[in-house]
Order: sequence, then C-alpha cells, then structure tokens
Amino acid sequence: MDFLRGLVTGLGEEPKFRKVDLFHQIQKAVLTFYRERKITPVFILDEMQLAKDLFLHDLSIVFNFGMDSENPFILVISGLPYMQDKLSLNHNRPLSQRLVMRYKVEPLNRDEVAGYIRHYMSLAGAKHDVFSDVALGAIASHSRGWPRLVNNLATHCLLCGYQAKKELIDEEVVRLAVQEMGL
Repeated sequence: MDFLRGLVTGLGEEPKFRKVDLFHQIQKAVLTFYRERKITPVFILDEMQLAKDLFLHDLSIVFNFGMDSENPFILVISGLPYMQDKLSLNHNRPLSQRLVMRYKVEPLNRDEVAGYIRHYMSLAGAKHDVFSDVALGAIASHSRGWPRLVNNLATHCLLCGYQAKKELIDEEVVRLAVQEMGL
C-alpha cells in the first residue's frame, strides 16, 4: 500500500485509502500524462527479486490498461537472475506475459574487468596505471566479473593500498582486500 500511495503521490495526486481506488488513480494519472500531456511515464523498479508475489500480482493489475491494447507507460523491472525464475511461476505469469523485452546482464570477462577499472581510474584523473595486471586479474577472479563486486573490491583495494602506502595496487593488496571483505 505504501508503494501504491507513493506512486500516486509521485504522479501528482492525493492518494486515496483503498487499494482499488489507488489502482484507478494510478491508471487515470498515467493516461492523463500519456494522452493529454503527451508524456510517457517511466517506472523503474529495482531489486525486484525481493518483491513478494502479492506485490507482483498487484503490479500486473495496476499496469493492465485496456486489455493491453495500449501501453501508455514504460515499466522497467530489474533484479538478480533468479527474478526470471520467480516470473516463470504460474501465479506470476500475468505480469511475465506483459513484459515486452527481457535482458540479462552477464558478468564481465577478465579483459572487460581490466578495461572497466582502467576506464574509471582515468575518469577519476589517474595519469598512470594504479592496478597491476596481476591485481586486475585477481579482482576479476574474486568478483567473478559482477560489476557491483568489481566496484566494491577495487575501492577496497584502493583503501588498503593507501593504508599500506603502495604506489601500485598489486596481488597482495587484492588478497588483503578480499580477506577484509570476506569474499
């Protein structure tokens, strides 16, 4: 209910109290944006693997417009890979069938992790290599290529390297960071 009220408020309306009224308010506001203001609302829901089945069911109802003959909005649902498994369950099929596009992010390979870290170090103003090739390989290995883990591990390596007064992040610094992070 809090989510639905927040959505109604975000669409510029004063939320009502009953769930069915909130559904209608959301649909009416979306249609107003789409038809009268010529604006396509975009809703982005992250960490949806944590969503309860009842919430997913409510999403399929609230975003059901005119028997799906028009789509006056864009709904982006993101979550960890097992979100796909959750959507394949029979009781979540109505929402799953409304999804127009699916995209699965794959982990980065060793070379991509190295390029990713070098790119962000360059954006941060680094004029020379901060991570050794061996360290970059170790980060790729320990993070398994998942960008969030790459970011966290690389940041932790920078902190450990700073504390150890290292000019270059090497495999030993990565080992220490991995140990401290419990990876």
